[in-house]
Amino acid sequence: MTREYMTGFGNHFETESLPGALPKGRNSPQRCPYGLYAEQLSGSPFTAPRHANERSWLYRIRPSVRQLGRYESYAQPLWKSAPTVDEGELTLGQRRWDPVPLPDEPVHFVDGVRTITTAGDAINQDGMASHVYLVTESMEREYFFDADGELLFVPQSGEIRLATEMGIMDVEPGEIAVIPRGMVFRVELVDGPARGYLCENYGAKFILPDRGPIGANCMANSRDFKTPVAAYEDIEEDCTIFVKWCGRHYTTTIGHSPLDVVAWHGNYAPYKYDLRDYSPIGAIGFDHPDPSIFTVLTAPSGEEGTASIDFVIFPDRWLVGEDTFRPPWYHRNIMSEFMGLIYGQYDAKEEGFLPGGMSLHNMMLPHGPDVDAFEKASRADLKPQKLEGTMAFMFETRLPQHLTEYAAELDTLQENYVDDCWTGLKKHFDGTPEGSW
Repeated sequence: MTREYMTGFGNHFETESLPGALPKGRNSPQRCPYGLYAEQLSGSPFTAPRHANERSWLYRIRPSVRQLGRYESYAQPLWKSAPTVDEGELTLGQRRWDPVPLPDEPVHFVDGVRTITTAGDAINQDGMASHVYLVTESMEREYFFDADGELLFVPQSGEIRLATEMGIMDVEPGEIAVIPRGMVFRVELVDGPARGYLCENYGAKFILPDRGPIGANCMANSRDFKTPVAAYEDIEEDCTIFVKWCGRHYTTTIGHSPLDVVAWHGNYAPYKYDLRDYSPIGAIGFDHPDPSIFTVLTAPSGEEGTASIDFVIFPDRWLVGEDTFRPPWYHRNIMSEFMGLIYGQYDAKEEGFLPGGMSLHNMMLPHGPDVDAFEKASRADLKPQKLEGTMAFMFETRLPQHLTEYAAELDTLQENYVDDCWTGLKKHFDGTPEGSW
């Protein structure tokens, strides 16, 4: 089935699934077309500046207040929220995991989320959590919304369908999707079980980074982002809604589908983006630029130039720098890096970092290429080289990321990661300009 989308990032969209369902000239007329209800969904304070003010008007079969039922606690021991400072083992040290295997039993999205790290405080709306999702069955008459943050989906294996209040998005590995805070949606499988990464952003929403001296083009372009057209369900059967609110999980049952929005307009909406549309830039003379040039989305912290979260990718690209160590260099920095590999091979870790795997390098802890990558890059013939068939990413935050107990006890944790990567680095200093190369 071909999905229809509207293009652009942060645009004011309008879409209707029945002709004339959008009221003309008034957001909330006395009587809406088709007997619909008008409802505003706000993603920012009412008084936010115009450029940052986000809201959409939804014209739906029933208002959301009809979704209220008797909420009951829902046990969700593996989906955690920040802070988890006292959970799991001490985070100090570099960590890497092999891919987490999919479960054999039926598991839908809400039950399939596994928290790996948390940072900040969900109730204070600051920071993030890094999760993996492991899904073996579609949600049927089951829905979810997250009141704690927006959700950035990064599929790694298996295409998923996100049926939201404002339309439907099919998202495959190599694409990402963002569901705004508080929006109701359902996750379905398209071609079998699915595994991926999930960033739960508690703070300011993701936006496109400023380009600065780069200018008007390259990196992620607004026109490549896609927002779904209106689609609705008119289903009168018992439906379950799962809710995450202030770090706790709840469930309730209502007598109809909550995805009953027939038309909408505004700028608070879900969207998807194909990471292969990213236009990378880099050094064309010498030296190695900072990885910030690969930022797709950023969530501001309030401190200029310092992100609450950066979503950074390492896609196909040309390497042409002369007299330059081309892989990422050894470094320490103030950002904490949760990294995943969607497909291919990461040039700084050619062995041991597998698609579906992940690593954690926390703030001010040193990291960089493994022994083999260093030796190879130090002696390489520096002809122009194209890295192809690769897609790695980082959820990077200014806050320390704390491991959950689940992550600390995973069987896929590589116990010898540090030794395997860096213990074999040799001393090349011998007091001569040439060194002991």
